[in-house]
Amino acid sequence: MDQLLHHLNHLGFTEMESKIMVELARQGSASGYEVAKRLGVSRSNVYSTLQRLSQRGFLRCSAGEPAKYSVLKPEEMTRMISGQMRASLDYVQSSMPQHEPEKPVFYNIEGDKNVFDNLSRELADAKHEIVVDIWREEAELLQDHLKRAEDRGVRLLWSCDGGEGMLDQPAPWPGLPLYGNGSGRKFSIVVDRRWCMLGMRGESCATQAVVTEHPVMTGLLLNHFAQELVLYELEQDMGEELESRYGRRFGQLSARYWSVSAGGDQG
Repeated sequence: MDQLLHHLNHLGFTEMESKIMVELARQGSASGYEVAKRLGVSRSNVYSTLQRLSQRGFLRCSAGEPAKYSVLKPEEMTRMISGQMRASLDYVQSSMPQHEPEKPVFYNIEGDKNVFDNLSRELADAKHEIVVDIWREEAELLQDHLKRAEDRGVRLLWSCDGGEGMLDQPAPWPGLPLYGNGSGRKFSIVVDRRWCMLGMRGESCATQAVVTEHPVMTGLLLNHFAQELVLYELEQDMGEELESRYGRRFGQLSARYWSVSAGGDQG
């Protein structure tokens, strides 16, 4: 009995409504006076509750004096409740104001699986362009994802260090050295000029990445990528002249502005 009342309360019926419906289900039908007497409560409370339940469609009221009330069969009652709840749920779902939860401006991802799962989802959703600056080891892991994106018409721009270029294209000139003690391979990916990942991976360091849609970071990565490709094109066109003036791979030129000491400090 208590368990039944509990579930009726959970479905939105008050304690008085629940007790009256259970009593009517037990007795079959009864007048308001009879229900009040059996429950030991005031007739005014019972009459108002009977009227409310009847208006909601859960009770049937017979003609005559005194009026007799009976509750719906359990299967009829539950079907009615289910329909009303379904209608309410559908209305809430369609009418509730929606606001996209704010993503953090920058967030970190750690671990090979987490990084590549996150990256593969973005590559699969790419619609216009993917810019990739990556090492050969990571390029092999992403090659299928990039090929599928290219096959569906996404523009693919890439730079691959540490070996020949993938997809039968030449590898651009590698970028300038980065500061820090980490011995991992740095990589960056920009998708549709709105989402980017900047990370590091290697045998001697944990795989980790920073993800953001901040336009400043996206712009910086795109500018860096463009500069690398411009320098690569210059090297292809003016290789001997550039090498004679600045050294192979622009080592002499870059050394004027960048140097990495054993401790990672700028020289």
